[in-house]
Amino acid sequence: MHDIPVPLPPPAPAPRRPLDLLVVGDANPDLILHGGDVEPAFGQHERIVEHGTLVLGGSGAITAVGAARLGLRTAMAGAVGDDLLGRFVLGELADAGVETAPVRVLGDVPTGISVALARPDDRAILTARGALAAFDPADVPDDLLRRTRHVHIASPFLQPRLRAGLTDLIARVHAAGATVSLDTGWDPEQRWSTVATAVPMVDVLLPNRQEAARLATALPAVNPRPGTPVPDAPPADDQLAAALLIAGHGPLVVVKSGAEGAAAVHGGTVVQGAARRVDAVDATGAGDSFDAGFLAGWLDGADLSAAVALGCACGALSTRYAGGTGGQPNRTEAEAFLAVGA
Repeated sequence: MHDIPVPLPPPAPAPRRPLDLLVVGDANPDLILHGGDVEPAFGQHERIVEHGTLVLGGSGAITAVGAARLGLRTAMAGAVGDDLLGRFVLGELADAGVETAPVRVLGDVPTGISVALARPDDRAILTARGALAAFDPADVPDDLLRRTRHVHIASPFLQPRLRAGLTDLIARVHAAGATVSLDTGWDPEQRWSTVATAVPMVDVLLPNRQEAARLATALPAVNPRPGTPVPDAPPADDQLAAALLIAGHGPLVVVKSGAEGAAAVHGGTVVQGAARRVDAVDATGAGDSFDAGFLAGWLDGADLSAAVALGCACGALSTRYAGGTGGQPNRTEAEAFLAVGA
């Protein structure tokens, strides 16, 4: 970890706004299968796994719940179907203290769902988009954006209308006086350039190392902010080089590397955050829990090292249970975890 406190770019002012954080993105159930041999075999072969759990999923929803547990006044904007799974999603969010009024309930499409085949350090995911594909960022009203200090956008690749309206939404967020972060998630179509024009507009970008490498490759065609030097395209496996290249286009970049920790780049300064070891059960949503921790630190005015450390703690602790939210810590638990061995 970097020993010298490094100032972060300031978040949006006005902590007196009703909300600290509005998460815009995906909210759906996850069916987590874990324990035993979770790799399927076609040909009508049946395999037995040890556990199956239905939990709240979606990168956006997991981040929202994690932020609420850390004490941020949080709301969620997205779309679910008018069905049993949609009611499950809304109930889980509300029980965690997340404001759900901005979530649209659609009567003509089902709630999206993901099936995750989870190992302790990795997972494979199958997703049926359902209402995720119908969510339109134009349905997020300007008065809601004016109520919040910060907007976090999650998983535009899974939500085609959100992806198409991404730059307009970011512009509206800034016009409303709020800051914005983006976690793109994985691109199933492998067309990373479709969000490249939005990357220089955001204040904070939160990819994992695989996403960072691909976004860095897509960015050279996008003009950087004036006066910002941009290094050459990085090797595909070099997360720090990828972060430096992306940061050259403007945003604070925090690259997540699971059990290897995280690296943050801002203004030519690099901060490395180490991951603490836990007895991991399921890594689903660990990166989203990191997002919640990092944003909680940033919005509270922490320096870059402290914000990265809080993100690493929240990501690690979230892996203790199946699913993305069961192991998420509150602020006291996260700080106690950081204090051990400090």
